[in-house]
Amino acid sequence: MRAGGRSPTWRAASITLAEPPRVAGKQAALPRGVLWSHWSHPLAFGLGSGLSPVAPGTAGTLLAWALHALAAPWLSPVAAWAIIIGGFVAGRWICQQVVDELGVQDHSAIVWDEIIAFWLVLQLAQADWLAQLALFGGFRFFDAVKPPPIGWLDRRIKGGWGVMIDDLAAALATLACLFAWRAL
Repeated sequence: MRAGGRSPTWRAASITLAEPPRVAGKQAALPRGVLWSHWSHPLAFGLGSGLSPVAPGTAGTLLAWALHALAAPWLSPVAAWAIIIGGFVAGRWICQQVVDELGVQDHSAIVWDEIIAFWLVLQLAQADWLAQLALFGGFRFFDAVKPPPIGWLDRRIKGGWGVMIDDLAAALATLACLFAWRAL
């Protein structure tokens, strides 16, 4: 319940519910048409990859990897960094809009955070495809398991920044492992 005793309203397309949909303690699938019901949804939901019924975070990270592979040859380093930094800052507003609309903190369908964070990993790693595969696995591990301090950030920071910050921490942990491995 929000302050003032009102339930948060959840809207998608023409659907309005008093509470976000739940299935046995988990987040339920979103209604049809939700992807295009607001300008922020295609971005927040990773062009639909976040709507995957199985492992939406992994689907979003795979999309990030594919988009990076397609775009990297055409982007200057300055352009790539502009996308990453701009995507992180814009992600705060994009994710906040969806958090407010759904009434759910970091709904599993929101994968903009995975996309931007994995682009950061790929940009800093400058690795071949086999190393990128290992980075993909490492990033998914840190994002899913959320060891300290990632889990602490996930529990403490809410809203759009909260959605973005735990994935940034997972990206930094992945990069720390890569740099430690390279140092050996």
